[in-house]
Amino acid sequence: MSRPFHLAFIFNFTPDDWQGPFGTGGSPWDGAFHTEVARALERACFDYVIIEDKLMVPESYGGSSEAALRQAMVVPKHDPVPLAVAMGLATEHLGIVATLSTMAYPPFMTARLASTMDSMLGGRFGWNIVTSAEDLAAQNFGMTELPPRDVRYAMADEYVDVVKQLFASWDADAVVLDREKGVYADHTKVRPIHFEGEHFRVRGPLNTVPSPQHRPAFVQAGASPRGRAFAARNADSIIAIASGVESMRAFREDVRRHAEEYGRDPDEIKVLFCVTPTVGETEQDARDKQARMVSSPQFIQDILAQVSALTEIDFAQFDLDKPLPHRLTTNGEQGTLDKLQQWGSGKTLRELVIDGAGGLVSSIDLVGTPDQVAERMGEVMEEVGGDGFMLTTPLLRLNRRYIAEITDGLVPALQRRGLTRRAYTPGNTLRQNLAEFPARHE
Repeated sequence: MSRPFHLAFIFNFTPDDWQGPFGTGGSPWDGAFHTEVARALERACFDYVIIEDKLMVPESYGGSSEAALRQAMVVPKHDPVPLAVAMGLATEHLGIVATLSTMAYPPFMTARLASTMDSMLGGRFGWNIVTSAEDLAAQNFGMTELPPRDVRYAMADEYVDVVKQLFASWDADAVVLDREKGVYADHTKVRPIHFEGEHFRVRGPLNTVPSPQHRPAFVQAGASPRGRAFAARNADSIIAIASGVESMRAFREDVRRHAEEYGRDPDEIKVLFCVTPTVGETEQDARDKQARMVSSPQFIQDILAQVSALTEIDFAQFDLDKPLPHRLTTNGEQGTLDKLQQWGSGKTLRELVIDGAGGLVSSIDLVGTPDQVAERMGEVMEEVGGDGFMLTTPLLRLNRRYIAEITDGLVPALQRRGLTRRAYTPGNTLRQNLAEFPARHE
């Protein structure tokens, strides 16, 4: 029998596919376009949508901000929280996950904001936990550079502990609303946390009432070994980018092993692998569409500008038609870098970008008719023993045509096979939706 898996979608509050023939003009700043997308994803019964975020104007590619601004790559990017409110109030069941950096928000503010959002959205809010990986972002918050990755994650572990304690500073039944006695909240069920750690000091308690989930869903993407351990310790859902089925299986097994070491039930963590499906009326139609996209000079330049921003390595310095000169490392997003460079393959930089096909966020090749792609997704989940997929586009740019191809083409093909839900369970929170399908095992 088919076993259903979870679906999520990731985009950011940036211009849409503004140069494409199906774009909406490149000025989605009132949030209406992204809210429309959220409604479509809810119609297709996705578990959640996540709003990615960055906190700087990149200057890595070519040594200036010119390429990033000219191509609208990574910038402009608006704050995800107001958009999350708009999307959440326009939907009823879809989980809404916003990115909040542990570098930029004090723990108390993150806990307060997340609790408020979860109450406003009836238990559908999630926090995408990021440490930020760019020195330029750090310089917007009073630092000269980011700490090393391991230090960032040690700080983030402590940060999450603070936030959890703040959520727990109110008992679930602290609000009594006793009109006769004139008691709104029982003061014996609200207490300071008096947290004093190596990196943070927070008195508490939180000054918001317990939200429907009490603790919003935690989402995290960690590709490095330290990042995987952090995600396994804290996350309800993990965003993963792999390179083929074997890499996907190895990633999930590693996360589950870490979870057991932390005393967690690995089945409580849903690992969703990023994919960028290309669907068409025929297989050839889909392959032609993908080939046109990945071979265009604009696509190659966009990818290199994006990876430069994420890794803070200037890829404009390398010859497109020669292999990268040496194995590269970064204090930024190492997983993104490893995904691109395929060290030892002998491919030219141009070939590395084209070979990625789905850009830097595709774990497997998914090209074909909706039925072909749906069938392959089901096969991969059985092989991986995995929990689901995180869908997006290669550059996280959206247009209405692509959303319709996914929500009205691919998802119905998945539903016909019993691979994804046809309806939400009434009254479920985001965390309950994520727990709805039993975990897969090899």
